[in-house]
Amino acid sequence: MKKAPGARARSTNIKSWLKTFALIGIVAGPAAHQAHAETSAVVTEPSSAQFGTPADLPVTLAGSYLAGRLAGFNKDYAQAAAFYQEALNTDQDNPMLLERTFILKLAHGDVIEAEHYANEMERVGNDNFLAHLTQASSAMLQGDYGDAEADLGKPGNAGPLAQLTIGISKAWALYGAGQVDAALQTIADLRGPEWFEVFKSTHRALIAFAAGQNELALSEIEAAYAADQGAIRTVDAYARLLTVNGRKADALEILDDFDRLLSGHPLLVKTRLDIESGAPIDPIVIDPAAGMAEILYGLGSAIGRDGAEELSAAYLQLSLHLDPSAEFAAIALGGLFERLEQPARAIDVLKMVPGDSPLKRDAEIQIGLNYNALDDIDSARAHLEALIAQDPNELEAITSLGNILRNHEKFEEAEKIYSQALATIDTINDEHWLLFYFRGICRERLGEWTDAEADFRKALELNKDQPLVLNYLGYSLVDQGLKLDEALAMIEKAVELRPNDGYIVDSLGWVYYKLGRYEEAVRELERAIELRPSDPVINDHLGDAYWKVGRRNEARFQWNHARDLEPEEDELPKIREKIANGLPDDPETNAAQATGDDQNGG
Repeated sequence: MKKAPGARARSTNIKSWLKTFALIGIVAGPAAHQAHAETSAVVTEPSSAQFGTPADLPVTLAGSYLAGRLAGFNKDYAQAAAFYQEALNTDQDNPMLLERTFILKLAHGDVIEAEHYANEMERVGNDNFLAHLTQASSAMLQGDYGDAEADLGKPGNAGPLAQLTIGISKAWALYGAGQVDAALQTIADLRGPEWFEVFKSTHRALIAFAAGQNELALSEIEAAYAADQGAIRTVDAYARLLTVNGRKADALEILDDFDRLLSGHPLLVKTRLDIESGAPIDPIVIDPAAGMAEILYGLGSAIGRDGAEELSAAYLQLSLHLDPSAEFAAIALGGLFERLEQPARAIDVLKMVPGDSPLKRDAEIQIGLNYNALDDIDSARAHLEALIAQDPNELEAITSLGNILRNHEKFEEAEKIYSQALATIDTINDEHWLLFYFRGICRERLGEWTDAEADFRKALELNKDQPLVLNYLGYSLVDQGLKLDEALAMIEKAVELRPNDGYIVDSLGWVYYKLGRYEEAVRELERAIELRPSDPVINDHLGDAYWKVGRRNEARFQWNHARDLEPEEDELPKIREKIANGLPDDPETNAAQATGDDQNGG
């Protein structure tokens, strides 16, 4: 099979749940809507958005609580915070409701409101390290470093994440108060798991760098780099500190090493230009609030991929509150919202990347992709076309637009975009295989097979044995009855390289089918179904193979399943025809049917 179907965004109808709660009598008495406190949300919602219980439904304690739990489960932090706030209004000292309202307000970006609830939590004796961090962030922003240190010294959760976050934040407060040695010692005294060390070394380096202690800073960042050579911020800091310590050649070598791992990262491209030009190399962080934002970003982005999305969002929102220009925090939070299938939120966050940031163009490209995720192809196209107009020779925006058009089956337009991209390249090299592959797909779908095949073979020339290309080219050849032996060899190689890819395994089954090797087709297509049970094309293929080996009841079962899985519009009549009448008979199929009937007692 040539490509996977697109994913569908989930949605939650909160209002329908509230109606259900009301109908079954979960009512705890009316509650007045409390006016929202003054907000300074990091990420704002449209003014027309309504959160919490709709105006035409009664507000109830249990209804709001259950709706808040549902919204929280679906990572809709705006709705969850509003519902928990409603529930809290009816039971104002409830520690669980207070804590959930606080955390969800913070995860949503309502940091000023979250600070209010953090103060309320302290009033009722509910210690929470995140509440203390929120209180300290306000003091840090006002330059009250003594108050920030005091907030960070309050009792609270004592887990490793809390210890590290509080400890390094306290060090930045001490640095702000002019106590550099105490700040460095505070970090050195932290004890915890092995993963503490890279954060400890990094922040000791950043504080020493900010304080002008460049030799110490270099020693510390070398330790962080030894522990994690793939971290962009660490590589950047290491290259900068090597330079300010008079080791320019070593700095450029470090950047070269990273380029071999991941070439062309915008931040490191900018750093290389600064180093090569002899421009002044400034510390990465000078402001204490930005230093605190840095540890919140580092930890927030790390935990966001381990199932702790709510806490990750809270960390990243607080990071952006402390430093609205924190481009890495904005990129990380945007990525989190993308993973949560909330592209509108992602767009809002990505717009916060400063205009002079090396990451700005990447953020703008991602904004275009998120418009597409909203099914707003016109905005996506306009956004990316504007970026292309700014720099017609930069490939990523052009490729992104081509991919959007291709995914919307606008193959003629996409083919022109990919051709435009290829025309900008002076020297074709291995990394450009993807452009030929994508353009080949468009040309194949447009019926321009000669040109499509040439593109696929060029892609394989640039990236030998690339499984996606082997699969697509092999499948296309099979579909047209061309070069079947070569097609079989291609797909067998693709399966060898990606044995758990259901679409590629389906291709192998289908080429066996086209070659009349029906038992082998059944074997591979059954394996493909195990890997991709909900794909209509694979179910349809398995039905065809079952029919050919005489398993006609099973064939109709698979075809019915394929019909119910929403196949492409032009395939549905063909599937219905097979359900009604089967496949055309041939002697081989009749013989297999007789054998199957004998085995089934029929």
